[in-house]
Amino acid sequence: MRVALRKTEKLKMLLPVSDRQWAKYDLLRTLVRRDLEARYKGSVLGNLWPLINQLSQLLIYIYVFAIVLKVKLSLHGVPDNNFTFGLWIFAGLLPWLSFVGGLTQAASSVIAQPNLVKKVVFPLALLPLVPVLSTFIESAFGLIALIFFVAVTTHTLHTTLVLLPLVWLTQLLLTSGLGYLTAGLTVFLRDIPQTLGLVLNIWFYMTPIIYPASSIPEAFRSWVFWLNPIAAIAEVYRDIILVGEIKHWSEWGVALAISASVFLLGLSVYKRLRPAFADVL
Repeated sequence: MRVALRKTEKLKMLLPVSDRQWAKYDLLRTLVRRDLEARYKGSVLGNLWPLINQLSQLLIYIYVFAIVLKVKLSLHGVPDNNFTFGLWIFAGLLPWLSFVGGLTQAASSVIAQPNLVKKVVFPLALLPLVPVLSTFIESAFGLIALIFFVAVTTHTLHTTLVLLPLVWLTQLLLTSGLGYLTAGLTVFLRDIPQTLGLVLNIWFYMTPIIYPASSIPEAFRSWVFWLNPIAAIAEVYRDIILVGEIKHWSEWGVALAISASVFLLGLSVYKRLRPAFADVL
């Protein structure tokens, strides 16, 4: 405990963060930890469930596509074996599942906590971030399992894995921005969560996750990547984990720019609507 406190104090000295901002960070960390604990409270396996859930999905994809359907993936730079297609699909699904899980829970985060909203001193900006970060942390278990299976089946651990934090930044900016936007609007329009479910269902099939991007007609392919940041994020996940070479630098750059813009827009709308939350709830 003392070691952790010392490390925290050193980090506070290195970072240009005020005591007030650091207090918000500590509160956010506490809320995320409690949210994760509450999800599996009372279960025997507890926090092992995220790893079990993610690992089971990975094994299902490998079984269905490698053993039953025997689907082979022919992509440049990706080893062509029976396991590759299952790993390839799971690599694209990881950011999508984290994005959808965090966004759908963030949309209802304000209306689900009316008691906190009515507390004058509580920083309401943290509410949508809690489910986004909790879901992202859960997806990390699946990422670890994926990297392990890739290393075992290909006997390779790509150095491009060090770039993953930059992809996470893009993903978190997009999810948080849309989370802020939908959370603020849901207070006044309770149809937002249902509408969001419909939009995400359409969005999923417009994103090359369960099918290769090469199968999209060439005339539309560039539009899919330039206008759909999740498509670029999913492809960069695959580049980093499976291929070991970034093939979508420009798409990634555009996705980062769009995600940062969405974050600023969502946060701005949320802040403008925030003063009226307590009155509506």
